[in-house]
Amino acid sequence: MEPVDTLAAVDVQALETEALDAVAAASTEEELDEARVRYLGRKSALKQALRGVRDRESGMALNALRERLEQAVAEREEAFAAERQRARTGDAYDPTLPGDAPPRGHLHPITQIRREVEDVFLGLGYEIVDGREVETTRYNFDALNLPAWHPTRSSRASLFLDDETVLRTETSPSQIRTMEERGGPPIYMITTGRVYRRDTVDATHTPIFHQVEGLAIDEGITLADLKGTLLHLMRALFGEDRAVRFRTHYFPFTEPSIEPDVSCFLCDGRGCSVCKHSGWIEMGGAGMVDPALYEFVGTEMYDPERISGFAFGLGLERIAMLRHRLPDIRMLWQNDLRVLEQF
Repeated sequence: MEPVDTLAAVDVQALETEALDAVAAASTEEELDEARVRYLGRKSALKQALRGVRDRESGMALNALRERLEQAVAEREEAFAAERQRARTGDAYDPTLPGDAPPRGHLHPITQIRREVEDVFLGLGYEIVDGREVETTRYNFDALNLPAWHPTRSSRASLFLDDETVLRTETSPSQIRTMEERGGPPIYMITTGRVYRRDTVDATHTPIFHQVEGLAIDEGITLADLKGTLLHLMRALFGEDRAVRFRTHYFPFTEPSIEPDVSCFLCDGRGCSVCKHSGWIEMGGAGMVDPALYEFVGTEMYDPERISGFAFGLGLERIAMLRHRLPDIRMLWQNDLRVLEQF
């Protein structure tokens, strides 16, 4: 069989002229779509000719024609789109103007505070250690010298997965695991992350919150080193104007124990609902490491007669509240963009 001369069967020039005239003459999008179907659809003369191509020259010519017609249709569609835009806005549409920049997200204020706290301690030579959110009761309670009667061991205070597994109530278990892994001093570390308690939600408490936990173990460490470290942190976070005080307290895992407080930002120490009318906001707990913890990890590695250390735990949400003058901790958890966009 002799090959069919496709170009002889189709007048490319005439077809192109006819199609371009039809596209240009379309006054509505419906008419443009009709022209597209007539000249580029499956049953169009061009498509039929392309199916019957048997030589390279004909294929190249017909494909070039198809591309020119598709380009003409696309340009006409853009013209109709521009007309719709002008009709909506009533203003002249200039496609050469730059578009509006899409909104960009940013770090959550708690994440910002966490990174800032980490930077402070990295500057002091500390290392950052990751911890586990699901812990064993051995590390969450036993290793921290919590007696059997301690309220934290109750299911009314902590979230248990089973009898020996609990969502960590604080980030302190990371300190015990680090002591075991290091096998002896010196240790200067902090860890940050979520902790879980059965707290009643109010202006300063939520069942899930974030802590920063710190531990320093070496020879010759004293309570003065702990107070100096916390003062350095508070001043780096809140500036020199915020008053800081230390109160004696009791924690099973530190002896002696102290609590750092920062003057209330809302009432400036006069007393309000946020500070429970005390003028102060509690930041967390701290103290010298109780020798009982050294016994848990091994006194052959951590001899209490030779070494000493301090530990502290602070709430990141409370730091964020003070930094940003937020009256309610729940504002950090409600994902209200009107609040979060301010940071």
